[in-house]
Amino acid sequence: MINIQKKIKLDQYTTFKIGGEANFFVAISSLEELMESLAWAKKNKQAILFLGGGSNVLINDKGFRGLVIKNEIKGIKKVKETDSSVYLRALSGEWWSALINYTTANNYYGAENLSLIPGTVGAAPMQNIGAYGVELKDIFAELEAVEIKTRKLKKFKLADCQFAYRQSIFKNKLKNKYFIYSVTLKLSKTPKFKLDYGDIKQILESKKIVKPNIREVVNAIIETRSNKLPNVALLPNAGSFWQNPEISGAQFKKLQKKFPDVKFFKTEEGFKIPAAWLIEHCGFKGKIFGSVSAYEKQPLVLVNLGGARAKDVTALAQKIEGAVWKNFGIKLVREINYIK
Repeated sequence: MINIQKKIKLDQYTTFKIGGEANFFVAISSLEELMESLAWAKKNKQAILFLGGGSNVLINDKGFRGLVIKNEIKGIKKVKETDSSVYLRALSGEWWSALINYTTANNYYGAENLSLIPGTVGAAPMQNIGAYGVELKDIFAELEAVEIKTRKLKKFKLADCQFAYRQSIFKNKLKNKYFIYSVTLKLSKTPKFKLDYGDIKQILESKKIVKPNIREVVNAIIETRSNKLPNVALLPNAGSFWQNPEISGAQFKKLQKKFPDVKFFKTEEGFKIPAAWLIEHCGFKGKIFGSVSAYEKQPLVLVNLGGARAKDVTALAQKIEGAVWKNFGIKLVREINYIK
């Protein structure tokens, strides 16, 4: 039996520590409780908001007029094994960090570059999480999701999810139409580490590690992320606020001519410019605006210095977006999920 609560403050459930009240709130730990919650919302004509780890979300100051369903459906299980691969099925309310701990402890390779990414397993396919040359799609096998309208469980294979850079079908065409219930990953039994991104290789070399094992690689990635990203327990934030914008070859030539030191990554369709570089060159890195700031080590992250409200964060975001457009003619696209 589910326990529907009333007037629950949502700031305690987000890593930004921002958000008004939910009219109704329920925490679920099973598929049955999900179905019961969906039925309750339909019967009482309430809108639905799903919350996982609350790490990629900014909730408005007025809160949410409807039912917030907090996903706490957990579990990790090996479902299939071959000579070279293993398939792990994780339920969507499981912490992503717990899944990485599991793969590391069992020497299952492929997910290590995604270490220390906050949030739950169910959030991972929503935006095709990625870091240091690896994206979820690279290790993805399938997922199960419940259609909100019919409450039926459906399987989605890799092609069905339409993964792209920080994108999926669940963020676009099927947004708010499905609840992701489980994610199955295909991992390797033999290591094929990607160490050429960030400071991973340098950290390993500084420790005189020539042939690293999976734990050493994970530790190096955790150290790399920790050196650049704020600890949410000390500086509440929602992770990267914007995507890295991609521009055409013609745009890039003009940009590079004007800014010879511009950082970039070549892609199949053009050039990706680090949003952090653009923001820093507009003078926002480490700059404080009342209760919010663009983090001093990584301006892609906006931090709550204490007592910030959603309106404070969006005001700073708009200033940054305006400055980047004015100086570079590049539009920043928000990665964060803003609940208006």
